[in-house]
Amino acid sequence: MTFEQAVILSAIAGLTIFLGLPVGRIRGLSTRAQALLTAGAGGVILFLLWDILSQAVAPVERALEAAKGGEGSVGDFALNALAFALSIAVGLLSIVWLTQRIRRSNAATAATPRQIAIGTAIGLGLHNFSEGLAVGQSAATGETAFALILVIGFALHNATEGFGIAAPLTAGELPTWGFLAVLGIIGGGPTFLGGVVGYSFTSDLLSIVFLGLAAGALIYVFNEMMAVCRKFSEPMAASVALLAGLFVAFATDFVLVGVGA
Repeated sequence: MTFEQAVILSAIAGLTIFLGLPVGRIRGLSTRAQALLTAGAGGVILFLLWDILSQAVAPVERALEAAKGGEGSVGDFALNALAFALSIAVGLLSIVWLTQRIRRSNAATAATPRQIAIGTAIGLGLHNFSEGLAVGQSAATGETAFALILVIGFALHNATEGFGIAAPLTAGELPTWGFLAVLGIIGGGPTFLGGVVGYSFTSDLLSIVFLGLAAGALIYVFNEMMAVCRKFSEPMAASVALLAGLFVAFATDFVLVGVGA
């Protein structure tokens, strides 16, 4: 597969995030419906947190196994473990610091739907950069069939991620199409960039850093989504929607695993 083909496929995988974004312009919903949408998106984010952390810790564990077996150094393991911990901390604490400054300047006490959507888009963008790395690396090593399967899988996942970004916006000010487009670029654009970088070189450390940053950002987002859900005072409906979002995300993942992605 050529560099140009890999880049185009990475861009296609990222563009599907736009499919779920129009949800943010839905209006006239009841409190229960808003709780269902927000909690359902939270379920998707919860799955992505598990998925991202699993991917990020895998190379750290491989480095540890290599060090135990004498095939690698303790230093490599320590570097990967440090990158894992620091990237998660930076991803979480930096977005908390930034939103606190924004809230103080606006005299607000809680994150707005727009802030939650932006935070979600940033976290997913960091995650999707690592997905683009995987596509680019597979294409560069000649694994064309696997690269195509990855593109299909990531495209399906990104469609649900668009819903995760936009769902909180149903409870706030009507977002413009331009704002939704910016969210799509933030969330899906890095898949294209990851494809470019991944075709050029491979790096477990780079993947760990971006996955860790994504996990940290999404930890913040999930916490804020649950805070919004509690304000709707629909605990049972929100819990059912959270489970539904989580199960749908896992079901999508099982399908992808079943076809070899």
